[in-house]
Amino acid sequence: MKVARLIPCPQADLLNIILRLLLNLSFDRDIRAQIIRIGLLPKLVDLIDDENQRLICLCLLYHLSMDDRTKGYFTYTKCNQQLMKMIIDCKEERLEPEVIALAINLALNPGCAEQLCDYKHGKGLKLLMKRAYKYKDSLIMKMIRNISSHASPDIKSQFISYVGPLGETLVTEKDEVFLTEVVGTLANLTIPDIDYQALMDEYGLVEWIKSKLKPNSADVELTLNVVVLVGTLCADDACAEVLAKSDIIQILIELLHAQQEDDEIVLQICYVFYQLCFHKSTRNVIIKKTEAPAYLIDLMQDKNKEVRRVCDMTLEIISECDPDWASRIKLARFRNHNQTWLETIEGQQVSYEDDEPTPINNTGPYGFDPMAFGDQDDYLDQFGYNDADGRESPDMNHWNSINSGGEMDIDSKPFLKPEPTNTNNRNTNRSGTNNTIMKRRGVYE
Repeated sequence: MKVARLIPCPQADLLNIILRLLLNLSFDRDIRAQIIRIGLLPKLVDLIDDENQRLICLCLLYHLSMDDRTKGYFTYTKCNQQLMKMIIDCKEERLEPEVIALAINLALNPGCAEQLCDYKHGKGLKLLMKRAYKYKDSLIMKMIRNISSHASPDIKSQFISYVGPLGETLVTEKDEVFLTEVVGTLANLTIPDIDYQALMDEYGLVEWIKSKLKPNSADVELTLNVVVLVGTLCADDACAEVLAKSDIIQILIELLHAQQEDDEIVLQICYVFYQLCFHKSTRNVIIKKTEAPAYLIDLMQDKNKEVRRVCDMTLEIISECDPDWASRIKLARFRNHNQTWLETIEGQQVSYEDDEPTPINNTGPYGFDPMAFGDQDDYLDQFGYNDADGRESPDMNHWNSINSGGEMDIDSKPFLKPEPTNTNNRNTNRSGTNNTIMKRRGVYE
């Protein structure tokens, strides 16, 4: 790329034109990869300090941050520290959209997330929380949520002191956009050291969760995050037992009916069922007292690969614990695996029944009436004749010997049509596991 040697450029106008050209070209993924490959990223980051070029550089860097394989290269620059400085030192209530958009993208990378938290000797997360709650900034909260999604113990441990305030926000916050990000952040905190049962008891989260899991809810994003939070809570044995006894399973089944076209919600509900089956204290509740296993059987042939995988894992646990369900699951798996064969066999049975001839009047079993042509002797005489000289028509033996050169054995066994053999009809029941089970697209009926 020939313009690379012109960055940086002492002429501000020329530099601005070059950056705008790169911005237009950066909509192409291959061009973005080439910009990284020729080493332009550190140069673009350095131009953030130039007030005249800062905005266009942030837009260009945002484009580069859209590719997951590119985000890691930002850790070798000072971009994360510069972003934190612009966010924390901003005096306005709302940040520039280019700044926070780039920060949200980079927070999805584990290395960048650690650098963001390490700002000012490890005070980065604290400063972000303080600003997010001060201005109720949902975008900063989304950035925090992205940071919390990483499995790094160093990152997770920094959130332990914020579990209480996040739990309190669930029951007090009225802004659903900000609330959605808070729920998502809390759902990401799969930390064994957190006492989730105490959190649920202190803030009454069971009733709050049930109030948010409404099938007709307009905010699908909030509903999804609440389901994810339920899955996180169910990872704790005590919390899972409390939730199982609170009729939460039936609420999730109703939500599954209403949102059956949303793969993400279906997947997260299946994960909740998996967690409930994983614990001995709640396993009997979901197997014996609910229809959740039947729904999981219907989802074994879902179009989504992850949904099928979670269903298989959950049904495997159910099969090991309940013989009745084990036989039903085994039969359903057989039908799913041999679906094409079963459909072919049933199609052949229908074809045989349609092709069977129907007797007419006094006809025989194959629709032929032997008396329709009169007496048999009359029928044979139709082919005889008498000449004036008294000659008779040649018989069949004579006629055959003339044409074949040999006599025909009229006593040989004729070519009879073989008698139909009795075959056992295969009556295959292809009804679903339960007529009341939902009919989901792609699910085997």
